[in-house]
Amino acid sequence: MSEEIKTNAPEEEAQVDISEQRKIRLEKLEALQSAGKDPFEITTAKQTITAKEIVDNFDTIEGNEVYICGRIMTWRDMGKANFIDIHDRSGRMQVYVRINDIGEESFAEFKKWDLGDIVEVKGFVFKTRRGEISVHAHAVKLLSKSLQPLPEKFHGLKDVDTRYRQRYLDLVVNPEVKDTFVKRSLILRAVRNYLDSQGFLEVETPILVSNAGGAAARPFITHHNALNEDFKLRISLELYLKRLIVGGMERVYEIGRVFRNEGCDTRHNPEFTLMELYQAYTDYNGMMDLTENLYRHVVKAVLGTTKISYNGIEMDLGKPFERITMVDAVKKYANIDWNEVETLEDARRLADEHHIEYEARHGKGDILSLFFEEYAEEHLIQPTFVTDHPIEISPLTKKKPSDPNYVERFEFFMNGWEMANAYSELNDPIDQRERFKAQEALLAQGDEEANTTDEDFLNALEIGMPPTGGIGFGIDRMCMLLTDSQAIRDVLLFPTMKSLS
Repeated sequence: MSEEIKTNAPEEEAQVDISEQRKIRLEKLEALQSAGKDPFEITTAKQTITAKEIVDNFDTIEGNEVYICGRIMTWRDMGKANFIDIHDRSGRMQVYVRINDIGEESFAEFKKWDLGDIVEVKGFVFKTRRGEISVHAHAVKLLSKSLQPLPEKFHGLKDVDTRYRQRYLDLVVNPEVKDTFVKRSLILRAVRNYLDSQGFLEVETPILVSNAGGAAARPFITHHNALNEDFKLRISLELYLKRLIVGGMERVYEIGRVFRNEGCDTRHNPEFTLMELYQAYTDYNGMMDLTENLYRHVVKAVLGTTKISYNGIEMDLGKPFERITMVDAVKKYANIDWNEVETLEDARRLADEHHIEYEARHGKGDILSLFFEEYAEEHLIQPTFVTDHPIEISPLTKKKPSDPNYVERFEFFMNGWEMANAYSELNDPIDQRERFKAQEALLAQGDEEANTTDEDFLNALEIGMPPTGGIGFGIDRMCMLLTDSQAIRDVLLFPTMKSLS
């Protein structure tokens, strides 16, 4: 008998309106329910093995009875014998279903099932004449009825917007998408393993806060009804973790969601995952060493190598990371020696000459940072620490003893992206209060990303915080690099999307 392929191909369901297909499937469900065989009344199933485990252990389990569960993704109908492919969390497994093995009544019911249905199969492991590892079914059970057809298998789910909005469907029809999120989980595990091995303690700090500080970002605002008080969603993890350093915990870290009321693009999402750590009795040089070792450990643990490729560009984390000051980076890539820029007027004149846009509130250091962003960032492909930022853009950082116009801060770059931000943390409560005042002045001038004074944090500093190094980095950008993903939405299971209604 000729083989019939049961798919969502044009000759089958694609020519039928989706609402009509759903109607047909609902009728099948109603028939099952009328016969007392409602699949949605089933509360559990038997799953003794996964598809991958069958393949990996075939030599020792050939001929053994197994129970495997999954979603029907393809169907080859040869009359009284059928082959279906079912997908579980580990991959695909072919199942051979024959009328002589499961009985006429069960086979007749089986033939009414659809692609997308979720099933349990009892059978033995064997290899077909073509050499494909499969399960020969002795019994099949419908566990859940799919009421909507899956996208046609030869074209898949291509619309990017739909893939992000309906990630569940994306995961069903594009199995490679799951690999990205498996790798994301491994990245998080590797980060935790490394930090735990270095004596850090993982903690949790508030998401709803009265004062959203620790970063230059506009917060989301919400209202707590019982307290009749406005709260903000945190934009950073910094200020609470530093409170724990004051409390003597010495080495702490947190991995958690933060929220910034900003736009969406290939590298920004309003909520994202941030990792911040703080270590007493070290400085930003210690943080550079830790960052280099951490990244190298994670890449090797997840990829098995210290080399990664993004868009065909290779980056080698096995070599020592480059270190360059922001002033030297601007001199190297913009051919401007900022040490010769004496006044704010000189800085503005240079900005005008190079078509660098700045605001009236910007100081000399702000304009240096703008030059760096315009001329240097894109060249920082290999792992690079950019150090010694201007004080104007670093309100929580210790000044450099050799030059109080700059601070002990670095940003870590790869692929032209900022991957991490770290400081020798400011622990002088008097200096910190003055920095907060400067931020309040910027806020009054219309800078919605400026910090406000946090009196409780200042009180903590007055109790006394030891010399401390701290760092924060975006988990999502790390995941983008290690999975060769082109947009942050590709590494977020459920990215922020504008409502369709």
